[in-house]
Amino acid sequence: MCGIAGVISFKNDMRGELVRCGLMQKAMLRRGPDQRGIFLSSEAALVHTRLAVIDIEGGRQPMTLSMGERKFTIVYNGELYNTEEIRKQLGENVKFETRSDTEVVLLSYMKWGEKCVNYLNGIFAFAIYDESEHKVFLARDRIGVKPLFYYEAKDRLIFASELNALLEYPEIPHEIDSNGAAELLLLAPGRTAGCGVIKGVKEVKPGCCGYYSEDGLKLYEYWRLRAYELNETFEETSEHIRELLLDSIRRQLVSDVPVCTFLSGGLDSSLISSVASAELKKQGKILHTFSVDYQDNDKYFVKSHFQPNSDPEYIRCMAEYLGSEHHWTIIDTPELVNALDDAVYARGLPGMADVDSSMLIFCREIKKYGTVALSGECADELFGGYPWYRDKDIRMIDGFPWAQSTAYRKKFLCDEYLSVIDPEDFVYGAYRRTADYADKLPTDSDLERRMREMTQLNFDWFMQNLLERKDRMSMYSGLEVRVPFCDYRIAEYMYNVKWEYKDYNGREKGLLREAMKDWLPEKVLERKKSPYPKTHNPAFLEAVTERLRDIISQPTPLTELVKRKELERLLTHEDHVQWYGQLMNLPQTIAFFIQLDTWLKTYKIKLT
Repeated sequence: MCGIAGVISFKNDMRGELVRCGLMQKAMLRRGPDQRGIFLSSEAALVHTRLAVIDIEGGRQPMTLSMGERKFTIVYNGELYNTEEIRKQLGENVKFETRSDTEVVLLSYMKWGEKCVNYLNGIFAFAIYDESEHKVFLARDRIGVKPLFYYEAKDRLIFASELNALLEYPEIPHEIDSNGAAELLLLAPGRTAGCGVIKGVKEVKPGCCGYYSEDGLKLYEYWRLRAYELNETFEETSEHIRELLLDSIRRQLVSDVPVCTFLSGGLDSSLISSVASAELKKQGKILHTFSVDYQDNDKYFVKSHFQPNSDPEYIRCMAEYLGSEHHWTIIDTPELVNALDDAVYARGLPGMADVDSSMLIFCREIKKYGTVALSGECADELFGGYPWYRDKDIRMIDGFPWAQSTAYRKKFLCDEYLSVIDPEDFVYGAYRRTADYADKLPTDSDLERRMREMTQLNFDWFMQNLLERKDRMSMYSGLEVRVPFCDYRIAEYMYNVKWEYKDYNGREKGLLREAMKDWLPEKVLERKKSPYPKTHNPAFLEAVTERLRDIISQPTPLTELVKRKELERLLTHEDHVQWYGQLMNLPQTIAFFIQLDTWLKTYKIKLT
């Protein structure tokens, strides 16, 4: 993976942008520590930092290729999983100079133009400058695994992989308005698709692409989840999804550097690890697996509806079953609290508190072994793994099932913004637009219509937040994390599998369990879903309480956005409202405000 950025203008000479581009490049070095490059022309300044995975010498960027008199230059962040198929489709007359997928993407555009995105199976964000046509093509992968932010000024377009790189450009104001304030306090760590929170900053939405030219930026949707009739038996469906998943995992194991896997002892990561282990054994190699836990978690862990058991015994079971070389990362409270700031720098926004910072620490440890890891994100969203899919009452709630806290959240928003924002309308509007967007069939039952809405809600919100977390926390240490369940073919197919099949045997992800039952030991196969592990040590609550108390004891921009009296009340520990589903409770809410303070100060954010 890599970091990309650029400045495009058809009115100003971009050859004078070297210093500004250098600042943007420096901000992305963690995403691409291996190589760097800058392309300058009269209309385009393109920036790249590279994490080398395939064809380490041949894949340098920016990459320029010619077709007759026409020249095309690309900056690309991502990984293709059907590179060889596209090579064949490009034809025998095409001469390849490298083994890199960067060249394949560029040649695809040169042959098919904007339709090239329909041929690509992978995770990507890229920009291609077409010199003779005086335009730049921007595209983002279907699922939205790789980021692409932009700011359109009156005479130029500035884009970058990360917000912090974009904010290095002097023309972009470090400001948030009432909409940004609402995003931060009423929806975060979730974020409206296409919204960059910073005033004027936007993000290319998943499955979208388009051109920037003298006429401005025009983006359009080239892919979305579509409803269609699927008339397969349960047995046929099981076989179909098994083939898709095995193919996706095998494709994503291709790399010129070592590949490892995350292993939580849950269904999703265990399945990926099992298939990866089998494939590596064919090559005479042993899979390295990685797990995270917390100091004294065994001492303080308490069972709950959302987390019925802890991970270690299932991890040990799975590691023994695979015969993998297993690695543990044990995180203690001081390290976890200290990493809250780094997690803000990595995400470019306040995020999921220790759920982010622990992932950042974990990825940093994995990077000591290798550069590529496979992870189990997105199975819950596609296969119906969350409690709100299966609880008949929760799934019919007219609102985000993981965020029923608007009345609580709005108490923190300062009066200046409350006077121009209706919190309930803001949150409900975001929910309703997504639910209404879900594609449906006239023949769908009421249940199937609602389950399509639930899938779209999770796909556009909860899943995007988790993917953003995984990308930023991993790339902060130059670790590429691939997500096999995010193969768009799996998403398209599962959107049309009836709920009865997904809920097979009355179990969360029942279809997935049945389809892949031959790949796991019984104990892991039957394990009830358990979320990403958090610390249960009371020392974490004590530490973040003390830190937030210290922050608000002195002048801080935080109290210009958030009511001081509500922060003081929060520190009494009387509140026990979930800020963001089961992932963010009281300790994480306090830590979120610490991250918000860090973000406001670090990026010198002004409130307008």
